[in-house]
Amino acid sequence: MKRIFYLFVFLVCCNHNLVAKDGYRIKVNLTDRRDSVVYLAHYYAKGFPKVYKSDSAKLDKKGYAIFERKEKITGGIYLILPSDRKSFFEIVLDNGDDFSVTATMDSLKGNVHFKNSPLNLDFLEYQQFIAQQTEKDKRLKEELAKAKTSEDSADIYKRSKEIRNAMTAYRRNYAENHPQNLLSSIFRAMQVPQVPEGPHYKEDGKTIDSNYGYYFYKSHYWDGFNFQDDRLIHTPILDAKLEEYFNKIVLQQEDSVIKEADTLLVRMRGTEHLFRYTLNWLSTNAQTSKVMGMDKVFVHLVENFYMKGDADWLSEEMLNKYIDRAKKIAPNVINNPAPPFVADDLSNKELKLYDFKAKYTLLVFYSADCGHCKHELPLVDSVYRAVLKDKGVRVLAFNVERKEEQWRDFITKNKLEHWTHVWDPKYKSRYWALYDTQLVPAIYLLDEEKIIRGKKLDHSNIAKVVELTERRLSKGQP
Repeated sequence: MKRIFYLFVFLVCCNHNLVAKDGYRIKVNLTDRRDSVVYLAHYYAKGFPKVYKSDSAKLDKKGYAIFERKEKITGGIYLILPSDRKSFFEIVLDNGDDFSVTATMDSLKGNVHFKNSPLNLDFLEYQQFIAQQTEKDKRLKEELAKAKTSEDSADIYKRSKEIRNAMTAYRRNYAENHPQNLLSSIFRAMQVPQVPEGPHYKEDGKTIDSNYGYYFYKSHYWDGFNFQDDRLIHTPILDAKLEEYFNKIVLQQEDSVIKEADTLLVRMRGTEHLFRYTLNWLSTNAQTSKVMGMDKVFVHLVENFYMKGDADWLSEEMLNKYIDRAKKIAPNVINNPAPPFVADDLSNKELKLYDFKAKYTLLVFYSADCGHCKHELPLVDSVYRAVLKDKGVRVLAFNVERKEEQWRDFITKNKLEHWTHVWDPKYKSRYWALYDTQLVPAIYLLDEEKIIRGKKLDHSNIAKVVELTERRLSKGQP
């Protein structure tokens, strides 16, 4: 029995020792820095100089310092960053790591050395390989500038492609040989789809499919990205991939963006950092996009994620700001029926929006004492006279101020009597809640059924939106 008892104690102790410790311990020796602060920093979806300090230590008189933490961390690519920020070097850090590194900050090439960190030795070897390939590519660019014939240029482009392929192959081979480690996860996330060489045909086997490359690239764009590996947030990868995918690859149409956004967020659900960053990025991108109609994306994200408790990191005050903003936008998103209202015309008679008959209604909210309105509305009228009137457009101008004399003077001064004018001095229409008129002029284009076809317009793009709308309606598209 004693033997069994001691064996049990031995196994328990062994298992206890095998349990990885949380946090990290990094012994740093910077050979050319003394008596100064050194930082452990990390990326957060973006590259340098957008880094965040996560720890600090004081270098002693011999240039030694120790970073140590016992709480669990999210791994990734971190940086050793002296306080003078004149130079830095990257390390791969994961939860539970314990290693040493020696470096000469003023001469980093060949002077960074690791102990007890095979992963960082691999990372260092990769960095050296990339530096060699980058130098080769630099020399090719110099050759290209001096190339005298198309044959010379073609040869240089070929060799440049071989360099890029070599870097891709390096990362792919490493990931295949070390499938479970952090560096492999990073390399896979960096993967760029390689479109197979053509020609590529449609289903009939005869017609060349000119869209094959696009659809292949799009469908394989995220192949290597592990949506459940939160450590990828501490790399300079995610932000650039989101930017390229949503603003250059995905069709710039609100429903297409919504579909792709939902797909990514569902795949990231359960992570702490990837989900949070991506939801915030998508929301900000939708709000700041110059593409008409992307506010529908913002409303969708608020209604389907923020309002359903997925943004639990936000304070109640900040969450309510998102919700309030979405509520103001929701009634007037593209392709929705325009919210009805009743206002008074110049004769003090009530005018209902849906009684205003026109093939297209240009609904212009403005203020008679707004400087930008004074500049923009005459330009809108010039476009109206030159192009829009002949296309069946009528202008319904809604003054949002209560100064009647100033309003009438504005109409006369700018010779806008041929527009239909209304106002709402008693604020009974709630136009500000229905049409998001915080900033004026706020210009909407409505079709014959009063469906919103354009918003946030100005004189430079109204005619284009009318043209696009006519084209879509003629094809029976919604």
